[in-house]
Amino acid sequence: MLDAVRAELGERGYDGLTLDGVAARAGVHRATVYRRWRDVGGLLADLFEATRDDDWLPRDTGSLRGDLAALNRENQDALTARPSIAEALIAAAYRSEEAARGVRRLWEDRYARCEVIVERAVRRGELPPRTDARRLLVAATAPIYHWLTLLRLPPDPDLPDRVARDVVLAASAGAFTEPPPGDARPSSEA
Repeated sequence: MLDAVRAELGERGYDGLTLDGVAARAGVHRATVYRRWRDVGGLLADLFEATRDDDWLPRDTGSLRGDLAALNRENQDALTARPSIAEALIAAAYRSEEAARGVRRLWEDRYARCEVIVERAVRRGELPPRTDARRLLVAATAPIYHWLTLLRLPPDPDLPDRVARDVVLAASAGAFTEPPPGDARPSSEA
């Protein structure tokens, strides 16, 4: 069933995704689909949940810059693939609260898996201790999404590495470092 959801979503996008279309593609009676999922949001929530069960991990290239560039290339490839499941999932999150909850859980899972990038960089001495992995990862990946989904610009093959370089420079300078425990500095000072 979930393969049918992915295929329908990729071919038709969120607007064209229907329970009837999924049932037909999966080769099951529509009543089966309607009994299990009352709407498209339920289908998508299960799809997001299943995606969290995969064994994906970010690549280990041996450097923070290489790891971030590789992650950004994966994101760029996912957003520019045709059909783009990633793009359809983003659209679905804006149109279905159930889908939005599923997307948030999916992103939480992906960010948690990517924290290993920062942990490796700290161990290698590329980053200072107490680097906030989530802030760094958001800064490292957001420009790809901004470029492709908000600005709707064509993919730039150099963008993943440029963004990685810029974030590594900022992170090396302590831009994403948390103050030591007991530091009286207000949290708004970063």
